[in-house]
Amino acid sequence: MRQTNFALALLTAAALAACGGTGSSGGDQTHAVTFSQQVSFGDSLSDVGTYKVGAIAAAGGGTFTINGDNTSVNPAYTGKNWTEVLAAELNLPKPCAAQTGLQGVDNANPALDFNVPVVNYANCYNYAQGGSRVTDPIGSHHRTNDPQVGQLTVPLVTQIANHLAKPNVNGKFSGTELVTVMSGGNDVLMQLGALSAGATAAGTRAGQTAFPTLLVTGLVATVPTANRAAAPAAITTAVQTAAAAGGNQQTIAGAAVMAAINLQADPAAAQAAAAKAGTDAAAAGAKAGADYAAAQGPAMVAALGKAGAEMAALVKTQIVAKGANYVVVNNLPDVASTPSGKAQSAETQVLIGAMVDAFNAQLKAGLGDDPKIAYVDLFSVSRDQVANPAIYGLTNTAQKACTSDSSLTCTAKTLSAPDVSHYMFADDIHPTPYEYWLVTRYVLKDMAVKGWL
Repeated sequence: MRQTNFALALLTAAALAACGGTGSSGGDQTHAVTFSQQVSFGDSLSDVGTYKVGAIAAAGGGTFTINGDNTSVNPAYTGKNWTEVLAAELNLPKPCAAQTGLQGVDNANPALDFNVPVVNYANCYNYAQGGSRVTDPIGSHHRTNDPQVGQLTVPLVTQIANHLAKPNVNGKFSGTELVTVMSGGNDVLMQLGALSAGATAAGTRAGQTAFPTLLVTGLVATVPTANRAAAPAAITTAVQTAAAAGGNQQTIAGAAVMAAINLQADPAAAQAAAAKAGTDAAAAGAKAGADYAAAQGPAMVAALGKAGAEMAALVKTQIVAKGANYVVVNNLPDVASTPSGKAQSAETQVLIGAMVDAFNAQLKAGLGDDPKIAYVDLFSVSRDQVANPAIYGLTNTAQKACTSDSSLTCTAKTLSAPDVSHYMFADDIHPTPYEYWLVTRYVLKDMAVKGWL
């Protein structure tokens, strides 16, 4: 019955928002709490335009969804993420990015120019940045790991510090702001990237180590008995000589096969033995990669748990303790059910689930039952949306709405089908405007439960 409860919650939130002055033509138009402004911290899911500069802006992009107001084509194509929808629902000023810029390559071709000066805006209070993590400054597409694009990826801990350091903030929250916090997704993605790189390296090393022995052993068996005593040394020498000359697996195998044929091996049998050596070496590499991933999994789960605890501590000590009275904290959605997650192996999907669970468990435990914090369980509702899309008005929860690699540059011109208005995902991991609208309904529901609406 969970999906029914979630759907009813969303409908209730819509009604509550209308009663609060966001579209109803009658009734009490006053919320229980009047918020002075919205202050947002987080990553790409809350970013309203940090990278809407240079070539990205010129292409019509800048936020992580289907960019641009295309409501004349379809009402769902608003181009807004959940922080923008939430601000509009609460009659608050339109959010603007507190910092903009890129630190990528300065290219003579304007269409590829990702080096744009960093600018800070004193009167903008959305600090969320695509690629950012909880405490680590090296996030997704940071110039350290993606020098072409060079996203800023200022982490959550620094975003909060930057807000408190503003002269017009003076080190504390006024207590009348609505503060939103959502982070951790890039901690998952960066851990997975490191895992993939490590597993690939381990597999490559294992395969390269196994191949020469498998090749020599296999080819020796194809040599006639009369010449077999001389075969190991002759074939090994051919392998070593080709390797020393910088040969790849194919050229090394070719040299070894010729050495075997010179010892009267049947050419077809020698070629088959070399092919089998390659297959067996690849299998050894795959096993080594899988073993590496399995061994590293617990450490990665622990790392995400640590990140969740760090995020909770930041909310408690740097936001609530600094005067904030109304703080919305979203947990991590079901990353394993995104197109990116579903593209992974079954084992990796299980690991992603464990990482997200660890993050959310530590986040929730660290926040506790605080009347000043609305903890929003996006994980449960996102999982239910994938399992029961129709009840939420979703038409597709598996495919991407955009043909561009990233929704950062997705516009109405780069859609994957004539009508993707009710798709769940814009790209491999980021929501469409419609899904952001659904997220906002669920946030509003939890704000109402707290008595804030």
